[in-house]
Amino acid sequence: MSSNVRVLHCTADDVFAVIANGWLFPSWVVGSSRMREVDDAWPEVGSHLYHSFGVWPVLIDDTTVSLQWDPPRRAVLRARGWPVGEALVTIDVKPRGDGCVVRIQEEAVAGPGRLVPDALMDVGLYIRNAETLHRLAYLAEGRALHARSSTAEREIAEDGE
Repeated sequence: MSSNVRVLHCTADDVFAVIANGWLFPSWVVGSSRMREVDDAWPEVGSHLYHSFGVWPVLIDDTTVSLQWDPPRRAVLRARGWPVGEALVTIDVKPRGDGCVVRIQEEAVAGPGRLVPDALMDVGLYIRNAETLHRLAYLAEGRALHARSSTAEREIAEDGE
């Protein structure tokens, strides 16, 4: 199981507001390229996101279902990405000072992806989810009016040094 952690300079509520907006899914989930539909009940348990992954002209339509929705602490999703398979994705958020710590864990649970050795799968998932958390930080911190500084502002400042 791959696990990534990132400190965000926003509240857990800001993070969950991004996740709750299903139309933003391809903005923060690496590999997802477009949204086709979002259930009206999203993110309630049992509701679905209908997305595509890949790059045109090779796009594959699939879904993600909400298995647990407990804001501002935890969300558990089952993401389909056939022909690769399905993954269980757990997002845990804990307050820390003026911000929060976000942990994303992902593991293959069905399909050919389960046949890939864990050590090899975890490397790919770790790299992908580092960028996923980076994108989630942009959206959640940008949404937070009270953020001390956003990931984007810190990166711009670092580039200027």
